[in-house]
Amino acid sequence: MDLQHWKIQRDSQNITWAYFDKHQSGVNTVSHEVLEELAKIVALVKTDDSVGLIIASNKKTGFIAGADIERFKEIENVDEGFKLIRYGQEVFNALEAMPKPSVAMISGFCVGGGFELALACHYRVAQDDKSTRLGLPEVLLGIHPGWGGTVRLPRLMGGLKAMPLILSGKTLDARKAFKLGAIDMAVPQRQLQNAARYFILHKPPKHKPSRIDALTNTAWVRPLLAKMMRKQVAKKANKKHYPAPYAAIKQWEKHGVSHCAFEPEAHSIAELFMTPTAQNLIRVFFLQTRMKSLAKDVKYKARHVHVVGAGTMGGDIAIWCALNGIKVTVQDREIKFIAPVMARATKLYERKLKVKHLVRQALDRLIPDVKGCGVAQADIIIEAIFEDLKVKQDLFRSLEESAKPEAILATNTSSIPLDDINQVLKQPERLVGIHFFNPVAMMQLVEVVSGAKTSNAIAGNAIAFVKQIKKLPLPVKSSPGFLVNRVLMPYLMESVLLIDKGVSKDAIDCAAKDFGMPMGPIELADAVGLDICLSVANELIKHFGGVVPECLKQKVQQGQLGKKTGGGFYAYKKGKIIRSRKAVSYSQDIQDRLIGRMLDEAKAVLKEGVVSDADLLDAGMIFGTGFAPFRGGPMHYSDGAVLKE
Repeated sequence: MDLQHWKIQRDSQNITWAYFDKHQSGVNTVSHEVLEELAKIVALVKTDDSVGLIIASNKKTGFIAGADIERFKEIENVDEGFKLIRYGQEVFNALEAMPKPSVAMISGFCVGGGFELALACHYRVAQDDKSTRLGLPEVLLGIHPGWGGTVRLPRLMGGLKAMPLILSGKTLDARKAFKLGAIDMAVPQRQLQNAARYFILHKPPKHKPSRIDALTNTAWVRPLLAKMMRKQVAKKANKKHYPAPYAAIKQWEKHGVSHCAFEPEAHSIAELFMTPTAQNLIRVFFLQTRMKSLAKDVKYKARHVHVVGAGTMGGDIAIWCALNGIKVTVQDREIKFIAPVMARATKLYERKLKVKHLVRQALDRLIPDVKGCGVAQADIIIEAIFEDLKVKQDLFRSLEESAKPEAILATNTSSIPLDDINQVLKQPERLVGIHFFNPVAMMQLVEVVSGAKTSNAIAGNAIAFVKQIKKLPLPVKSSPGFLVNRVLMPYLMESVLLIDKGVSKDAIDCAAKDFGMPMGPIELADAVGLDICLSVANELIKHFGGVVPECLKQKVQQGQLGKKTGGGFYAYKKGKIIRSRKAVSYSQDIQDRLIGRMLDEAKAVLKEGVVSDADLLDAGMIFGTGFAPFRGGPMHYSDGAVLKE
């Protein structure tokens, strides 16, 4: 056969191996052309003298990353979307119906359409390695699985286990997938091929859910579980803003896991393709892809990071870098300030890594360093002390004297311009901003800040470092507040000014959350710390004008700094916010004032060239503040891409 995307081999045991190797692409994604060739392979194996088919990847990057999302942007109407999805279903159904056994041999990521292909195989074996991730993350694009995922995964492991994976978009490692029944075997890489051959040659019984799990798919149980699922989803996703998980529940509840469920699944996802939410979330996906591709030709890799300042931010930066395989020395005045960092690290590593020896290895990479011995060996030195220009200047003057000539000098400042800090340096071009957001472990965005004297090479290396630690880099020009704080702070100040005018904090937060923000601005200010908000606001006001709301000053003077002190604008009990149980209403004017203030500042930032273009601004605000992703970003929203409420 003349195949562009697949390589076919027949081994000595008469097993056909189909290696997916998408033409002119570094990653395997499923397109219409890929499906056409797969259909030819299935038809060939069905009729020739092969004993079975093993599907594997010929890419080092992983198994299959899912459907070719570029194709989604070309879908112009529901009918076109339905035909595209229905064809994929037919190919996978033919694979499932093949009389000879088929095995998906999975190494690395296997998500979306790739996992649906694997589910259509009779058996699945996966490499037991941290790089292996399996799942159906389509809801993150505003759609749900469409090539049989809402049917085959519940059929395989029961609706109660499968639907939460579909509704959340979470992925599983190989061991967890095996435990749940999503795959048939998880083995080390050296045993992977033999495991795949075993299933072809021995044809053991196909996996079936337990009786209890199978019961969850029955017609009389599904409505009961679906009601419970909707309540759970509603806690995190407004149906008006994110219809996909609700459509997935409806699909499973109404049609179950029989063969008749495939066509309704295709109709459902075709309709979702056309929603503004899906269009905007697909846009966000490409914004994220663009950020991941920044400085793609830079080969820089840090082996040793030194962090000065073991407070919340500095400590968490050190913890995250060590988690991602880098040796880290963390410095503060006394060991008592570093001890809490080690305690937090242990909790995070146990939760993330789970395996004891991996936790120990990560902790071994995180080294307390009161004397600052690590400065001389570090590739990157990150300053994360309090916001005082004179103190930062004194520190960097000392660091420059002790650091390697090629070491990157980085500041985590949230508001002070780099060109103020670098005045004391002999080589000011070495200073770059690497600005993390709190909480470090959860926030994807890191601003990479260039001053007027920062060298392009240093900025490029800093971007490469941010990608090395699995964060999204956003290049910004050094300007007070950079991008995120510059745009976010007027929004927060506007919310506090509304309190000064007598508007209730609950109404303000409700207005913002109804717009699609993950958290109201008053609750966010409490979470950030009112003292920090005041400090950043004062710094920005010096440059751009404005006023600080009186009630914010009063709260700080009274020591009511927010969540960390047990009280700010809200009260807290054991770290949890205490809310009023009264019904909340607000006028549209409140929402317009809040969002309008943010949009006005975003336009000013773009005009000043703090970020290079509107798309990167949108990406920064989505990944740095949680700006309603389904709206596509503040500039996209302000340009008229407004959802029909």
